Amino acid sequence: MYELSGYHVALAVIGAIVIIAFWLPRFLSNREPTAPPLMILLGAGAALFLPGLPSVPDPRVMPMPWTLLSEMAVIIALFGAGMRLDRLRPWRRWRMTARLLAITMPLTIFAVALLGVWIAGMTVAGAVLLGAVLAPTDPVLAADVQVEPPQEGTEHPVRFALTTEAALNDGLAFPFVYLGLILAAEGLNPSAWAMEWLMRDVLYRIAVGAAAGWLGGRALGYVLFVIPRKAVLAQTASGVVAFAGVLLCYGSTELVEGYGFIAVAVMGLTLRRVEKDHAFHRRLHDFSESIEHALTAVLLVGLGLMLPSLLEDLVWTHVVIAVLLLLVIRPLAGWISFAGSGVPRADRAVMSVYGVRGIGSIYYLCYAGGHMEFIDEGSLWALVALAILFSTLLHGFSVGWAMERLSGSGEGKRG
Repeated sequence: MYELSGYHVALAVIGAIVIIAFWLPRFLSNREPTAPPLMILLGAGAALFLPGLPSVPDPRVMPMPWTLLSEMAVIIALFGAGMRLDRLRPWRRWRMTARLLAITMPLTIFAVALLGVWIAGMTVAGAVLLGAVLAPTDPVLAADVQVEPPQEGTEHPVRFALTTEAALNDGLAFPFVYLGLILAAEGLNPSAWAMEWLMRDVLYRIAVGAAAGWLGGRALGYVLFVIPRKAVLAQTASGVVAFAGVLLCYGSTELVEGYGFIAVAVMGLTLRRVEKDHAFHRRLHDFSESIEHALTAVLLVGLGLMLPSLLEDLVWTHVVIAVLLLLVIRPLAGWISFAGSGVPRADRAVMSVYGVRGIGSIYYLCYAGGHMEFIDEGSLWALVALAILFSTLLHGFSVGWAMERLSGSGEGKRG
């Protein structure tokens, strides 16, 4: 007897949403950034107006599927961000990145946490976790502000800074996620946990992540390009081997309690230096990008399908925090971090504003929820979902305009 399978209906709906999200904007522009917010909005519309549609696993109840998908998307995006960079030197190119990582991100975490306690009435642990979740920029949705793929030669200083920031700050946000977990478990008693947090979660895990990424990149470079010299794997054009190397590097780093996100980003940077003009780098980047886009589409549609449910816990204070984060906190923190840098005002503005929130925030919140029950978990999910929606709308619809107004006549200034 013929009957409709809910599973197949869900697949058809997801496929239709992704196609429509990429197709509709073509009537208005040849740019792609509007697809992410449309996938979220169309997913929310399907959840509201298509009765009987199978429900997506609720990340508040079943975080594991969301954790795995978002983790994989971030891993691939971080590796890809590292692969994009044609040149790392001169080292002064990293000065803007250092300011974004060392000043902008901590200021953002502090400001968001303060608002979480002051406006939303969250616990200190929940507020710190909120700041850690929302502070890092997203390597998955920020491709339109990053440098071009390998060997394109288009590395405007602003794009270089935003690319390297996105590659590294996901891993550097992890210590603050652990800080939120520690506060939830042990309370406000720094004398009991501060030194251990600093030595283990900050210094050790960052150092191990960076070292493992460098070693992994060098080892994979030898496997792909050097040994055996007469029949190197790079000649096969198979990105699967390199992708497997990324998984090996990430997994082994996590096994020794380093930050795998930092490892895969450094691995991408390191591997790109091996036979840097080889055509395989571009093929590998395109292969990784295809996987990244597929995973991102599924996650964004899934977020949209869950959006009506997640926003049930939304209150006006969440809206205020999300708006302040995107329009005041990140731009102001970025502007402050470039004080005295001599960076042109237009470039300074773009780097300050374009801190895209997205898949990384989903991963961090799932990770924390899987390790501990938070009193504010419903509020955290409502606020983070709203911030991602607002960020994709704001940044997605304006990024093309902003990139054209960089110093040096838009894209004309090569790094």
